[in-house]
Amino acid sequence: MNESALDFSKRYGPTALVTGASDGIGAAMLAELAARGLNLVLAARRADRLEAHATSLRSDHGVEVLVVPVDLGTNEGPDNLVAATRGQDIGLYVACAGFGTAGRFMDNCASDELNMIDVNCHALTAVLHPLARQMAARGRGGIILMSSIVAFQGVANSANYAATKAYVQTLAEGLAAELASSGVDVLASAPGPVNTGFATRADMQMGSAASPETVAKATLRALGKTVTTRPGGQSKLLGYGLAMLPRSFRSRIMGQIMQGMTKHRDANKEKTTA
Repeated sequence: MNESALDFSKRYGPTALVTGASDGIGAAMLAELAARGLNLVLAARRADRLEAHATSLRSDHGVEVLVVPVDLGTNEGPDNLVAATRGQDIGLYVACAGFGTAGRFMDNCASDELNMIDVNCHALTAVLHPLARQMAARGRGGIILMSSIVAFQGVANSANYAATKAYVQTLAEGLAAELASSGVDVLASAPGPVNTGFATRADMQMGSAASPETVAKATLRALGKTVTTRPGGQSKLLGYGLAMLPRSFRSRIMGQIMQGMTKHRDANKEKTTA
């Protein structure tokens, strides 16, 4: 372990909790954290994927790994995760669990929209609250919340997802100020399109997208240095390029981008009704 990794481990160790750890950005975080010497708690729905990751991490990095299969979209899911990690000295919480929908809000299934709020907002906060207290009491720690480029304005064709990410972004900004004096670093990571299963679940077609590994590496490098990071080229281009525009303009432009990612839906509907 190099000096930089050792410093990271001392500040954010000994154990990191990663939700959404079965794939995507969450899975990409695992090897990065294990390489820095942190033990890991892996939380997601798919036990088989978590166990496979755990076996690899133990073999490759010699770290301790606890697997917690849990559905954070259920009423009992967040409480079960908190109970399973009680007694663990968690110095870093990486909240990657989440999903999105795309298309017009009124055309989407209401239960999916409500479940998205449960996972992206309620579960994140329910797990975060006791961990923030624990970290503040120990005088050090880190919290990474996954925001998005859509978090900074309303976005048509992704209205509810953008709203959940606006909650995450605002929460991170406020907590960063509250916890600074306690030695706890808080980071909002706001990537653009990422090459994960997110697009498939949301039925979106993306052009260029960052890799989960790129997002994970950039996010961890930013922890403790800033409050918001924009990992990936598209996130930087869109984020900084739109930052000086009025909010209504940003909303219109991002809505057009989302419309482009979901236009195949209308084409499919036309084929079905033809």
